[in-house]
Amino acid sequence: MSDINLHLDPAIVDTLSKVTTATLTTVLLKKGLRNVFLRNTRPLRPGGKRLVGRAFTLRFVPAREDLATPESWGSPISTRAAIEAMPAGCIAVVDAMGVSDAGIFGDILCARMVKRGVTALVSDGVVRDLAGVLSTGLPVWCNGAAAPPSVAGLTFVAWQQPIACGGVAVFPGDVVVVDDDGAVLIPSALLDEVIAQAVEQERLEAWIMQEVEQGQPLPGLYPPNAENKARYEASKKG
Repeated sequence: MSDINLHLDPAIVDTLSKVTTATLTTVLLKKGLRNVFLRNTRPLRPGGKRLVGRAFTLRFVPAREDLATPESWGSPISTRAAIEAMPAGCIAVVDAMGVSDAGIFGDILCARMVKRGVTALVSDGVVRDLAGVLSTGLPVWCNGAAAPPSVAGLTFVAWQQPIACGGVAVFPGDVVVVDDDGAVLIPSALLDEVIAQAVEQERLEAWIMQEVEQGQPLPGLYPPNAENKARYEASKKG
């Protein structure tokens, strides 16, 4: 399993926590990255804070009867062992292949993740013990809930390897941002560049919103033409 450093500078976390996932997808689109929104990842409890962390990846494959058994939960390669490798501040991103009738984690596993300081859980699958999971306080983005355990439909095989979650390629250490719109991935190598552009995009859109509230029409304003770009630049100096 990979030993990639998952520490993220608190200043970066603070900055990205003020940038919407909608803005991030726009910035990444302008850079040619269209497939960064993790499908079927919705907050179990909407209205929470925007969260940021490096991805700690976990991977399931289809269930195979000789491997997907309750006894496998005690194996050295298990979700239990993976959780013990999660560093504080990471976001656990789980490839559950979109399976919706086998819960990958329940309340006990989520409670342990809270104790380890995990920032959030993101998966294209589902959880089980919904009330219990919510009671742990762990922020979860997934595709809902189902009663059966993971081994009813999945076999856990690895952590800290490249995965596919919600149709998006996720590598350990990539940065994940989650809010009420869902989960967005920022490739680790593009982080600094994306942050700079995203902060500027948020600033521009805040100015555009002020103009809209003052009655300005959208053509030439959003996106801004040369005249409005000049007005925006002047507003930053004023």
